[in-house]
Amino acid sequence: METFLFLCMNIILFDSSEIRIALLPFTFTRPLSEMRVGILTIREKWESRGFQTAYRTAAHLQKKYPESDSQLLVNGALCPDEHLVEAIIALQPGQQLVQGQDVLAVNGEPKTTLLFEKEITLIRQKWEIFTQNKGQIEADYQLLTKGRKSHKIDDPHTIVYGIENLFVEEGASIRAAIINAENGPVYIGKNAHVHEGAIIQGAFALCEGAHVNMGAKIKGDSTIGPYSKVGGEISNSVIFGYSNKGHDGFLGNSVIGEWCNLGADTNTSNLKNNYASVRLWDYATDSFTPTGLQFCGLMMGDHAKCGINTMFNTGTVVGVGANVFDAGFPRNFIPSFSWGGAKGFITYQTRKFDEVAEVVMQRREKRYSADEKAIIQSVFEQTSIYRNWEKA
Repeated sequence: METFLFLCMNIILFDSSEIRIALLPFTFTRPLSEMRVGILTIREKWESRGFQTAYRTAAHLQKKYPESDSQLLVNGALCPDEHLVEAIIALQPGQQLVQGQDVLAVNGEPKTTLLFEKEITLIRQKWEIFTQNKGQIEADYQLLTKGRKSHKIDDPHTIVYGIENLFVEEGASIRAAIINAENGPVYIGKNAHVHEGAIIQGAFALCEGAHVNMGAKIKGDSTIGPYSKVGGEISNSVIFGYSNKGHDGFLGNSVIGEWCNLGADTNTSNLKNNYASVRLWDYATDSFTPTGLQFCGLMMGDHAKCGINTMFNTGTVVGVGANVFDAGFPRNFIPSFSWGGAKGFITYQTRKFDEVAEVVMQRREKRYSADEKAIIQSVFEQTSIYRNWEKA
């Protein structure tokens, strides 16, 4: 069992440039530490252990995600545990903590290198968000529930297996559901809703204000981020937050950013019909790279959307603000701000994007701020090189 030291220590969660590129399109719109893996974002994991955080990130994100004057820097893709926390607290000025080629933390100007030899969880590739999700749900569950009592389920028609591994926060509602927490913990967040007929397997996290719709089938190792709504079948997938997959259709071994919407009966392939290793678009090499995974589905950046009956091939990467529709399978790499589908694409101009984003965010009582708008404009410009039709 972890013991946590609440010291109010200031740290800067820094972006490794190499990892940042590997995790595109998610890092177009956020620092590494704002990724959700498990129940919490990486930043929230550090803050829940008593640290005060700031960021060192890409220039176009710095106004929204500011830096501080702390001398203690921690890798923003690094998920904390007890051993890491102890090692980082013990770092003296001029010392850095490394494992292999990865700098884990550094206190001031590095002069001495210390090797960290225990196992770490460092999210180096976008697919590791879902492959590491079960372990991080378990770690976050222990962190968030230690010393606390779950709220009781007052619905007589809900069946729970492994109730000792279920934690329900205040204001959550569960009606006529089947929850199996025997193979992993199930966390139901504050004011979250599990609707009638839903079937859930652990490990599973339903974050604050999120909904599992009627009749949904949620297989293990999945996270539904805050204020998201999901239905249909979901397996080993992570939805960062404020996104909807509200209808029937399959989502497997996938990562969905914020403010996304998957139309009714959207389906993702997560297994090639020849059972070969899945390849994913790599922004570092401008080519497809092997993941070493047999199961890998959809990687969808923030504010992307798809129409009803959309079919995504195994290992598809969809950029920020893309809008995908039409019959047939679209290509496996869809650049940011694409508008179209299998028949081809045109550019989704930021003027129209801004109009939609403002409405979408207002529905969740969020503001499409000037800072958000500036980030989107910068991403639009950065990603123009991938929209080949603009050069035709």
